Amino acid sequence: MTTLTTLTTPTTTTLEVSPDPGSWVTVCEEHRLTPGRGVAALLPDGRQVAVFRDRSGQTYAIDNRDPFTGAQVLSRGLVGSAEGRPFVASPLLKQRFDLETGRCLDDEEVAVAVYPVRAK
Repeated sequence: MTTLTTLTTPTTTTLEVSPDPGSWVTVCEEHRLTPGRGVAALLPDGRQVAVFRDRSGQTYAIDNRDPFTGAQVLSRGLVGSAEGRPFVASPLLKQRFDLETGRCLDDEEVAVAVYPVRAK
């Protein structure tokens, strides 16, 4: 008697961000995110988004452009928390940006855009 084996392909979960209300863009496979680190993705309109997963598994997406220098570097920043708020510190001048609101924790007049994230 011959036994047949069925091979299944593992499902891949992708992360999507919403750069504009009602639209979603795939940015990466979920397993590519390392907790505490970010990745950069190019949006269809030329903007860049920085996507992060914190150590508890929560994902965030913010603009990748550091407003103090104009460089597209926030995805390379250090992820941490201050007073229970998750943030990323710019790798250049070290300003911290709240990952939930985009507000700069070191200069209340400055903020970056935040984007909704979903796993699909």
